[in-house]
Amino acid sequence: MKTIFEQIIERTIPAHIVYEDELVIAFLDITQATEGHTLVVTKEPYPSIFEVPESVISHLFMIVKKLSLGLKKAFDLKGLNILNNNGPVAGQTVFHYHVHLIPRYQKDEVQFKLNNHMANLDSERYKKRAAMIIAALS
Repeated sequence: MKTIFEQIIERTIPAHIVYEDELVIAFLDITQATEGHTLVVTKEPYPSIFEVPESVISHLFMIVKKLSLGLKKAFDLKGLNILNNNGPVAGQTVFHYHVHLIPRYQKDEVQFKLNNHMANLDSERYKKRAAMIIAALS
C-alpha cells in the first residue's frame, strides 16, 4: 500500500503544497502543530534516513534551509524546530522519509523532552561512546 506521502506526490489526495522539484516536495502538515508547520518529503519513498542517498539528503537539507527562511519571513516566527523521526522506537509513523519544520512563536507551545543522563556518566563512558562512533565511521 502506498504511503500518504506517495498519494500526495501522485495528487490522489489533496495537500497544500508550498514547494516541489524533481527530488522533494513540501506541504503543510495537516496537524499544524503551530502555524506554518511544514513537511519536506523525498519523492522516492525511502523508509528512513538510513536508506536516503547522500545526493538526495544533501538536496533535501538545502530545501529545508530555503523553506526555513521562507517560514521566518512569512510568519515572523521567533524560532524553528527541525524534527525527524527514524524508526518506530523514535516515533516514526509514516515510513517515507520526511522532515518537520515547526515554527515557534512562544517557548511552551510545543513540548519536546530529552532526558538528561549527564549525572550518570563519567569521562570514560563518554570516551568509549565517542570511540565507538569514530570506529563505525571508518
